[in-house]
Amino acid sequence: MTRTITQAELRNGSAGVMDALEAGEDFIITRNGRPVGELRPIQPHRDMSIAELKVRFAGFTGAGDSAQERAEIEAFFGPDRLGD
Repeated sequence: MTRTITQAELRNGSAGVMDALEAGEDFIITRNGRPVGELRPIQPHRDMSIAELKVRFAGFTGAGDSAQERAEIEAFFGPDRLGD
């Protein structure tokens, strides 16, 4: 569940916000009543060996439609995490 907090609540209660993030909670941050950003926990990064990747990709159909292939891959692996 996403909780909405103000900039002041983030500033004054950052330790509590960090604890809630570690517990899996998401936040929308507002300034002057307007949403300006979001905070969410980082998903743990898991390294996979080449052998594991080959096994996982072996089951893909190669549908020919890049949007369909992308949806199939994301359904299996999860969405891209830029910056990992």
